[in-house]
Amino acid sequence: MLKTKKKYVCQQCGFESVKWMGKCPECESWNSLVEELFFEEKRISTLNNKPRLLSEIQYSEEERIKTKLEELDRVLGGGIVPGSLVLLGGDPGIGKSTLMLQMAGKLSAIEKVVLYVTGEESEKQVKLRAERLGIVESRLYLAAENNIEVVESYVRELLPHVVILDSVQTVYLPALESPPGSISQVREVTHRLLKISKETGTAVFIVGHVTKDGSLAGPRTLEHMVDCVLYFEGERYQSYRVVRAVKNRFGSTNEIGIFEMKEAGLIEVKTPSKFLLMGRKKAAPGSAVVCTMEGTRPLLVEVQALTCPTGFNLPRRQTSGIDYNRAVLLIAVLEKKLGLNLTHEDVYINVAGGIKLSEPAVDLAVATAIVSSFKNRPAREAVIIGEVGLGGEIRSVSYVEKRVNEAAKLGFKEVIIPFDNIKDLKTGGSIEVVGVRELKEAIDLALD
Repeated sequence: MLKTKKKYVCQQCGFESVKWMGKCPECESWNSLVEELFFEEKRISTLNNKPRLLSEIQYSEEERIKTKLEELDRVLGGGIVPGSLVLLGGDPGIGKSTLMLQMAGKLSAIEKVVLYVTGEESEKQVKLRAERLGIVESRLYLAAENNIEVVESYVRELLPHVVILDSVQTVYLPALESPPGSISQVREVTHRLLKISKETGTAVFIVGHVTKDGSLAGPRTLEHMVDCVLYFEGERYQSYRVVRAVKNRFGSTNEIGIFEMKEAGLIEVKTPSKFLLMGRKKAAPGSAVVCTMEGTRPLLVEVQALTCPTGFNLPRRQTSGIDYNRAVLLIAVLEKKLGLNLTHEDVYINVAGGIKLSEPAVDLAVATAIVSSFKNRPAREAVIIGEVGLGGEIRSVSYVEKRVNEAAKLGFKEVIIPFDNIKDLKTGGSIEVVGVRELKEAIDLALD
């Protein structure tokens, strides 16, 4: 017979305690500990593994399962690893269910058994979406179920290659008294899915919603339990979507996949640089093009800046797509090294297309866009790359050859890079490469 016990769980970070405390010692949140009842269950290992010498362990390279969605395969590290547990997070309505259903349809078309478990919709609703997406399933099973014990029985009966659970916040374990979506339920459901994926070799995808601050709903320990964490990003009212890996035990965490949302579902963007520069107005003040690296993929992105006289004593700085503190730092360097009077100017910076840039290699393009708007002079048609130091020096960047080749592929005739990167550059004569050492030199060249 199971024994009922009581514990207190923090709703912010998942910290557990046997006694109530006014302040969580882990995340320092006040009054965040909530009482929960649970059943103490003795767990027995079903794997029957015994310690063995490393040299005695035999293994074979299992081929990854290709989803036939190249953008998703790239983010996963080359495909789905059998027995892995993948968590897909994103805002409600962003297209997570559409992506998972399309993946299920692609896998079933290549004779892979897929079990799609929906806890939010009925079977008829999912069927209607599948017809809209043009999915002609052959080995795709659908179940509308919220009980994790029933889901486990389905998996052991069908032994599918891939299981999709949409979403983890709607599934519950009857032995726990807490409601579905609570910390105890989410963690226990994830633990059971992890166990069954390792025992059967089935790859499991679980869908999770995110909170207002952009983090996955539920405790942070949920991310540590899974093998791979993917975020599905993008504005609901824009057509682009980005799949980003923030954790991956079987591949790089810097890769992204780009999709475009259309009536027929998510369409892969094969040339994302061309897509991101679509609609760019040439010879416009306040605009500069930079080549940023997302994993091993170079992307050409337009950086926009707007300066205008402020009507307040404290000028406003607003950014979208780049770090606010980094933008303030660049404005200070421009005032100090170039003598620009930006203390009476509001400065607005935006990255077109909604892409978020975090690497320092975009500094020079941001600075160029600000000066271009301030002086009302358009920058030249060139790709501008470089990190700006506090002393006004232009520091070298990584993967410069890939960046230059991407600029040449998109038809640009000139690229401005740090001078220290020229000696390591091996490129043809199809594009002119100019090296700069100082910020003033780079700005004068870009606005010439």
